[in-house]
Amino acid sequence: MPNIGAVLKDEIARISKKVSRQEVGPIKTASNTVRTQLATLNKQVQQLEREVAQLRRKATQSQALQLSLDAQTVRFSAKGLRSLRKRLNLSAQELGQLVEVSGPTIYSWEGEKTAPRSEQKLVLAGLRTIGKREAQARLQAIQGARHG
Repeated sequence: MPNIGAVLKDEIARISKKVSRQEVGPIKTASNTVRTQLATLNKQVQQLEREVAQLRRKATQSQALQLSLDAQTVRFSAKGLRSLRKRLNLSAQELGQLVEVSGPTIYSWEGEKTAPRSEQKLVLAGLRTIGKREAQARLQAIQGARHG
């Protein structure tokens, strides 16, 4: 005759396994569903990151193209540069600081020995719209940044 303690122990173990499976089963199903959704979301994120990188490259290319088109439409003349410098009451060195070039470079442009690059033409075009006070304020800001 079997031992009643062993039979009870086996029955308790069987019932506890059954109850555990019933409790854990839905959690496993939910966990698998969440894993599947997570994998799908990760794939979507990777795809979106690739699209963003492509759009950034296209935007950078279009900005470069726009800059070159803007630079082509900006006209430069040495006489106009001299006139601008005198109107703003700036030395060649000071104007050079505003354009981020040296004073001798400004003299070279005014003497038609060299010509500014397209980026520098855009900066010069921007300086055409400011007055003496604004020019002096920008110079002070540049000098303050160097000393500070």
